Amino acid sequence: MSARGMASRAAMSGGGGSAFPVAVVVLGILAVWYVAAVALNSAWALDQAGRDGVTLSARELVADTWSQERPRLPAPHQVAVELWNTTVAMPVTSKRSLIYHAWITLSATLAGFVLGTGLGILLAVGIVHDRTTNASVMPWVIASQTVPILAIAPMIIVVLASVGVAGLLPKALISMYLSFFPVVVGMVKGFRSPETMLLDQMRTWNASPAQTFWKLRWPAALPYLFASLKVAVAASLVGAIIGELPTGAVAGLGARMLTGSYYGQTVQIWSALMMASILAATLVGLIGLAERLTARAMGGRA
Repeated sequence: MSARGMASRAAMSGGGGSAFPVAVVVLGILAVWYVAAVALNSAWALDQAGRDGVTLSARELVADTWSQERPRLPAPHQVAVELWNTTVAMPVTSKRSLIYHAWITLSATLAGFVLGTGLGILLAVGIVHDRTTNASVMPWVIASQTVPILAIAPMIIVVLASVGVAGLLPKALISMYLSFFPVVVGMVKGFRSPETMLLDQMRTWNASPAQTFWKLRWPAALPYLFASLKVAVAASLVGAIIGELPTGAVAGLGARMLTGSYYGQTVQIWSALMMASILAATLVGLIGLAERLTARAMGGRA
């Protein structure tokens, strides 16, 4: 076999090898999910059958637990059908479309993510370059994350509403609150990652602090930046959803979950959760793509 054929075969086998464990994990999660649906929904099915004087066989019990209108835990196929009906089979402009609600949440997520990333980088620059900032700001940055977001979110919304600020900005600020912390921690680590020998070399070349920052510290911090951004964007999405809960919002994934909880529509709640997961995975994937493109542009291994 030629070298090219061997390389192609190795690449194909490598791709299949990486996909197989993922498939096994997904199938395992689905199996556990289906079993849990039977366990949690069987009590209601047996109670209804007892009232009707009917004895359910094992097969009938399983079928009933996987098809209830308001189950305690919906089966995976029920969530998949609801996702299909509220995305592909529903006009995007409809208030029942999950794409419509996802866009409302995404707008707050991206606004908070941009604000949190900018704030995190600025704080990291100050912490690394100024000892006073390091001693005074860093403890407060860490302490800020000890306060539960569920306690802060209503306060932010009420205070801003009292001065006439509502809509996107309060949710964006809550998202920023959650997303700036991983950026601060990651970038401080990244800016401090260059070895002392390299910093001494820059001093030998009489480089200014700005030149040292842009030519040495910033390139060294890029891997830490992208790793932090992946965590920050997921946290920002969580913040946007939490920001929708105490406001009585009528649009957004958080509002969709809240409405489902009011009326016991667990399938609606789970479909909104799955949509949020898909949205988070997409955002993290886009950051990963930007990371690979940046590495390739800088001559690294993409």
